[in-house]
Amino acid sequence: MIKLDITHFYLEQGSGEPLVLLHGNGEDSGTFSRQIPVFAEHFHVYAPDTRGHGRTPRGSAPFTIRQFAEDLLAFLDARGLEKVHLLGFSDGANIAMIFALRHPERLGKLILDGGNLDPSGVKQSVQRPIKLAYRLCARGKSPRARAKAEMLGLMVNDPALSPEELTAIRSETLVMAGTKDLIKREHTECIAAHIPGARLVFIEGDHFIAGKNPEAFNKAVLDFLL
Repeated sequence: MIKLDITHFYLEQGSGEPLVLLHGNGEDSGTFSRQIPVFAEHFHVYAPDTRGHGRTPRGSAPFTIRQFAEDLLAFLDARGLEKVHLLGFSDGANIAMIFALRHPERLGKLILDGGNLDPSGVKQSVQRPIKLAYRLCARGKSPRARAKAEMLGLMVNDPALSPEELTAIRSETLVMAGTKDLIKREHTECIAAHIPGARLVFIEGDHFIAGKNPEAFNKAVLDFLL
């Protein structure tokens, strides 16, 4: 069992097969406030705050998507969860892809919402200011600037995956995005095309379809899981 330098804060509700929800960059488990009660009618839902997000401390380990995937493994081990369904949003989807590649035996079904393989998958109108802010914060000397640079660095440097790597994912997978997502449509289509047998669904809305169009989002997820 992996021992962590942090203790995750998490929300928990429901019973049945475990379903883990992973939020995006700069968010916390509250992102899924419109999903947890609905999904908990069918599953035992866990929604942890990622390292350095929400009420989970930063700790001293690397602040990377790959570290977050190992943090997730430790989170599951600590709760005796041998196999879980996994839904990741944005950076949470990127964590989920890494987890699926590293620990396939721990995964049931996989749902990727608004994920990307590298920064080229993000529309330039969004990615350009992120890169600028990252460079400015990286030069800062204050703890606040360094923390901001770490957070932005997740969107500038991670997850650094190739489409070809996705062909190794064996979990039944649903790939989702908004019709007006900040992730390029062709990038989402590329992710789905390289995961064997993956389903692809576009939900009306922007990057934040889970919060802004929860009825359609929740239905698509449950249709896939049940």
